[in-house]
Amino acid sequence: MSDRSTKRESGFSLLEMMIAMALGTVVLGAAVALYSQGVAATWTVSQRAELQQDFRAASGMLTKDLSLAGAGLGNGTAVALPSAVTPVYGCDQTPKCYIAATYPKQGATPYLYGLIPGLNLGPQISNPPGFTDAVTVVYTDSTFYLNCYQAQITAKTVVTFTLNLALPGCVLAAGDTVQNVNDTAIGLTKGDLVLFTFGATPVVAEVTAPPTATTATFAAGDVLHMNQTTSTGLVNVPLNTIGTGSRILVITYYIDSTISPPRLMRQVSGHTPMPVAENVMYMKFSYDLYNSVTSTPWPNQTDGGVSQGMTPSQITKINILHMAMDSTLKGAKVGYQGLDLETSVSARDLTYSNNYPVP
Repeated sequence: MSDRSTKRESGFSLLEMMIAMALGTVVLGAAVALYSQGVAATWTVSQRAELQQDFRAASGMLTKDLSLAGAGLGNGTAVALPSAVTPVYGCDQTPKCYIAATYPKQGATPYLYGLIPGLNLGPQISNPPGFTDAVTVVYTDSTFYLNCYQAQITAKTVVTFTLNLALPGCVLAAGDTVQNVNDTAIGLTKGDLVLFTFGATPVVAEVTAPPTATTATFAAGDVLHMNQTTSTGLVNVPLNTIGTGSRILVITYYIDSTISPPRLMRQVSGHTPMPVAENVMYMKFSYDLYNSVTSTPWPNQTDGGVSQGMTPSQITKINILHMAMDSTLKGAKVGYQGLDLETSVSARDLTYSNNYPVP
């Protein structure tokens, strides 16, 4: 007769199962939390890298343009502009003006300078800190060899360009050739500004129609109010007068808050503005000036020295007080980050006075 085992088969009790499940949940929760933190850190690092890259590109473009202010215009150049209607900048061919900006005046005459401060011309994104600034720089376009053409007034609103490599200002880089006036890549287009010199008289005019290979039209009624029938307008230059011309770039930086997030914009002459970087929330400038007559420095003038009776031609240094960029992670304040540029730029073509006041 065989013996049968009477031992009971063992298992987990309900209490043991509950404890095991609780411990498993704790371990799994810790793993999920660790994973979530890792993902969040990855997003934060990626966002930081993208923010720094955008910030570097935007600040690099801005500081480069500031350093070129006045290049090719001559030391302390102030070009008298037509005054029947004060010329404007910051407008395109739509026509639309993106900032309420007119050229600074001496008396009743507006002038074009190598640098034009724009105190509080930008929008107020938050309060505080308040209204943002704009800034405008002007320099000649060295990539387009318009100065290798002789300019002749062949009609009241038409200039004919004749190639003349013997002109004093015509210096080609190695391997370069002179482009046609209507070159599809970098030639003149509607909205461009040209600084002409006829004898000792400088004249600024706006291109108002697509040019041909050798001619350009500068008709009255232009968006920027340069082609006026006043003493400083191109239409008053006698027919067949011969001179030279160079394309100038009037570049305005401002913040556009009409869309979200706000963007730093770069607008050139009479052309449509282009975005430089998103999430730019604040921008302020000040300017160091020097009065060579009285040997008096005026540092950190936020209005460009206007309150001291000075002009933009006396600016020696541009101080970027703030160029602030903010960003948010996944549209929330989680992962919120920001950068703020504070630096100074000395534009060598604004003044050759070796005086840079210490703030």
